[in-house]
Amino acid sequence: VRLVESGGGIVQPGGSLRLSCARSGSVFSVKRMGWYRQAPGKERDLVATITPRGDTISADSVKGRVTISMDNAKTTVTLQLDHLKPEDTVVYYCINEIQYYKLCTGYFKLWGQGTSVAVPA
Repeated sequence: VRLVESGGGIVQPGGSLRLSCARSGSVFSVKRMGWYRQAPGKERDLVATITPRGDTISADSVKGRVTISMDNAKTTVTLQLDHLKPEDTVVYYCINEIQYYKLCTGYFKLWGQGTSVAVPA
């Protein structure tokens, strides 16, 4: 099972960003899917996540600018971030919290490889 991220790159200030993350391979259960981001030398911080039921949480820094969605198959999560600012320039990481098998206890956090976003000042 792995995650493949797409999107990212250079986006002009005020523009929009769309990131997608597709999971390949089968799992037993999905708790949540979403995105974190990390600046050099800093901790990885939440951007937004979504559960299969559609419950979402997002960071205060992106509230009002972020839309997150999950497909019906619960394999792809998409993030749209609007009104981009230079401080949005970081590496974005996809996360899936999953159970591989029915008998697993707890959920495993599966991370993508990261995709860079740059918003020039």
